[in-house]
Amino acid sequence: MGFVMTMWNTAMHETPFMDECPQGPTPGNYELWEASISPEKRRSYPEVLGTQMRWLTFRGRKGEDVCEQPMSIQDPPLTIVEGKYSYGIDLDGNSDGTATPKSCAHRTFTGMNGEAGVDNQMYRLLGCIQAWRSTGHLETNANSQRRTGGLGMILVEITGVDDIRNDDDVKVTFYRGIGSFNLDSKNNVLPFGSYDIDIENGKPRYDDTVDGRISNGVLTTQPADVRLPLYGNYQYLNQLIRDMRLELNTTESEKPAKGMVYGYYAVEQFYDYVRGLLSNFPMRHKYSCPAIYVAAHELADGHPDPDTGKCTTLSSAFKFEAVRAFINHPSKVDAVNEAGRKTSLAANRP
Repeated sequence: MGFVMTMWNTAMHETPFMDECPQGPTPGNYELWEASISPEKRRSYPEVLGTQMRWLTFRGRKGEDVCEQPMSIQDPPLTIVEGKYSYGIDLDGNSDGTATPKSCAHRTFTGMNGEAGVDNQMYRLLGCIQAWRSTGHLETNANSQRRTGGLGMILVEITGVDDIRNDDDVKVTFYRGIGSFNLDSKNNVLPFGSYDIDIENGKPRYDDTVDGRISNGVLTTQPADVRLPLYGNYQYLNQLIRDMRLELNTTESEKPAKGMVYGYYAVEQFYDYVRGLLSNFPMRHKYSCPAIYVAAHELADGHPDPDTGKCTTLSSAFKFEAVRAFINHPSKVDAVNEAGRKTSLAANRP
């Protein structure tokens, strides 16, 4: 069986009145810059987006870009999630949040179905930033870009399937797809489209394989480090999710199947994404890079550094949707043609 992911969001439990954030949404770059100067000085700046963005971004003590150099200024602490409930699972096997050999002490959540010891520090970090919530623009914009451009396309292939409802031993492989999504007139991704695997030198760029099982039509995988492509907001990431586990309803044939990905996300990898958002784009109005940088390191709960003992990853949960798809594997002819094309390009390069 093959699937192509059509939507990828950070999993967040959001109440109508933002009860999980009793202090309200965390202030962004614009609010912090506005509070740092007098109304008279603020009115003296031209009402031009590019001009304002420069002052918002380059507000370090010596005019540094505060996203490139987050320690160049001390912003107010990030407002973090204080609520009790969260999506996610118990990743470190310790429900009370005390430290283990592979995790640091941290506060845990109660799961959406009452499960104890849910680890999701990424939600605690981002849940009070309006731009990351479902009504914000960051992930909405990223999903729209992926759907219209086909960039960062994730393909999931399940092999060794004897029964789509119950099978104790299957293999799950993750690929990067190339080309465009097959869309209908309402911009929905059509099921059972054909997608090619991205290859280089005759081999897939991404091809991590993990063990899995299907029970009552739900696929689950064993923990493993998995690389997945990600594109959004004009940047591309080669993201590594440590101890990743996937859940996916495999019985949906025509409707989008819903799934979850759980695992640990490296702090530095996440901050590369935050820092990479375009400096001349209004996205930077909505969050404080320095506050995110400090809080992400403070909240990190996974994979302690062997030298310092400080944790380097954030427990995370992601929601995704996927539709059934045909995954086209490269043939030997494709590999020869790809090698020949690169040789030809190299020979004709000035």
